[in-house]
Amino acid sequence: MDVPGEGAGAGAGPGASQPPGRSVLRSETLIVLALSVGASALSSLISFIGSLTKPGGLKHQAATLNASHAPGRPWLDLAWQLFGIATALVPVALVAHLLMRERAGGLRAIGFDRQRPGFDLGRGTGLAAAIGGSGLLLYLGARAAGVNLTVVPEALPDVWWKIPVLIASAVQNAVLEEVIVVGYLLRRLGQLGWTPMAALVASSLLRGSYHLYQGIGGFLGNMVMGAIFVLLYRRWHRVGPLVAAHALIDTVAFVGYAALAGRVGWLPTG
Repeated sequence: MDVPGEGAGAGAGPGASQPPGRSVLRSETLIVLALSVGASALSSLISFIGSLTKPGGLKHQAATLNASHAPGRPWLDLAWQLFGIATALVPVALVAHLLMRERAGGLRAIGFDRQRPGFDLGRGTGLAAAIGGSGLLLYLGARAAGVNLTVVPEALPDVWWKIPVLIASAVQNAVLEEVIVVGYLLRRLGQLGWTPMAALVASSLLRGSYHLYQGIGGFLGNMVMGAIFVLLYRRWHRVGPLVAAHALIDTVAFVGYAALAGRVGWLPTG
């Protein structure tokens, strides 16, 4: 039985059109990935190779996630931050357009809408609590073992817009990744005839690959998270809870680092 939002007939119904042929869907999927997380995966691989070949261990190198783009010029910096967040969401707009084209209801077809906000936030909060703590322990263990870089979640100046930008960045990451790597990709792979297991492996490997710049720990941890998210998406038929969970995890990581860096001994600061 096809999973709703994943099989070849997903979104079909009275008045609904059939999706384009497989060759068109294959090209479309590759283009969407190349414009978003696929390009990030290749960049991450190059970055990881550079870190591996650099003198000194991985844990003595840092991967900074939210850095200043115009040090000493806060208004220009803010403009660049907002520009980066907005343009990173363009592939999501493209996915919404492509899903509307096949009359699937746009992002509603993958459960990213406002129909069940309580469900999405409640399940997302529980999922964030379960994954966030274990993810932190995995990161600390991987860094101690020398297979992970020191992750610096933020290096923004202490200005009034710092926390709002960090929260916006967390939400942007969540929307981009869950809409494309889970909802859209699983739908297209189902339409292309991939088995559910093959689609799960592809989605989780892709998620791990664009976090490889953090090291082996970042790759493995995100791959496991990706597999869990795929299974829950198939159970709930919604990416809404996944977006909520991911946004909460990143918000705690970004804002928590800003509050605790240099104040507690257990948190590496690069």
